[in-house]
Amino acid sequence: MSSPTPAVPASPVSASETPHFVVGRDGRGCWVAVEIHGRAGGLFRTCQAALHYAVEATAHRPDAVRIAADRIELRI
Repeated sequence: MSSPTPAVPASPVSASETPHFVVGRDGRGCWVAVEIHGRAGGLFRTCQAALHYAVEATAHRPDAVRIAADRIELRI
């Protein structure tokens, strides 16, 4: 399973516009990365892959990615 490549904005994005992600496992045990407003996300084989996707999508902002304590779901 390949991970999707996040879109790169044409212009710099302010911190308030940068997406925030939650990474965790869904009910089937798959790793999920979900943007908190539902604008982006994906299913991943490993936690590392989900984190990589989320970190790239948030321009490496350390406060923009959180690990979920509970199960999360990717809604399409």
